[in-house]
Amino acid sequence: MHVEEGVLNNFKVLFIEMGNLVVGIAKEIGPRILYLARKDKRELNVFGVVPEISLETPDGVWRIYGGHRLWTSPEAFPRSYSIEDKPVKIYVKEGEIVVEGNPEPQNCVLKRIVIRRGPDDNSLEVVHKIENICRWPIQFSCWALTVMKQRGVAIIPIRSRCVDGKCLLPDRSIALWPYTKLTDKRLVLGDRYILIRQDPETLDPLKIGVNAHEPWVAYYVDEHLFVKKTKKVSEPYPDFNSFIEVYTNDKILELETLGPLKTVNPGDVNTHTEIWRLVHIGSTELSEDAIDKYVARFAV
Repeated sequence: MHVEEGVLNNFKVLFIEMGNLVVGIAKEIGPRILYLARKDKRELNVFGVVPEISLETPDGVWRIYGGHRLWTSPEAFPRSYSIEDKPVKIYVKEGEIVVEGNPEPQNCVLKRIVIRRGPDDNSLEVVHKIENICRWPIQFSCWALTVMKQRGVAIIPIRSRCVDGKCLLPDRSIALWPYTKLTDKRLVLGDRYILIRQDPETLDPLKIGVNAHEPWVAYYVDEHLFVKKTKKVSEPYPDFNSFIEVYTNDKILELETLGPLKTVNPGDVNTHTEIWRLVHIGSTELSEDAIDKYVARFAV
């Protein structure tokens, strides 16, 4: 691994090469992974960095910062909006990077993100770990959120599958947030995929969650494809059993995966793993057939 220090949008960042990819980890906030690019296209950070987005909380001003972060689900205010404006610990070991946030005693958690080489040179394994640092059990889901570069398109697989012999039972569900409109022009409901376009000209928020069969979500931007894959298990998930979610407004689009809800005892750790892939696929129309041909194979 080649490691160097640099600056991104006024944030001090540790840039690390892993295979064909480069990740950038914020040093003085977080934990946040603010940068992801290919070594052959370093100028294209597929993550969005948005330090201007903020929210007043009882604990002070929360800032999203952008890039990749780790939360606990279900979402709640102010618990979810923990202020992460202090330096983090970054350990660069042989074959992996560990990013450790600061203890959150008010929320009973300590967050760590571990980054390793993935199954091939275009992929990474990103392990999310949340430790219970209180004296009593707490229940939560690990929630991995990634802010993407503007003007791309999110892709959510919703292909059907019979779950009983005669296809009598429902096999998928879609969760809707109160502000989501099914008539929203950014939202396309297909037979095999849902598409959500990030549009800087549309102010209204939109969010959906999905419980389907294929445990991945992708984003297409500037001829590049970013895919996050996780595992689906037969345990309860938050948000009407959603394990894939996408949120967008005029400034951002977030790709989100969730782990199952778990009761975590004091000192124990809840873990959630994603496999990331970033590849150049060129210009393509995002028809369902094109997604089958050019996109879905990278989620295998």
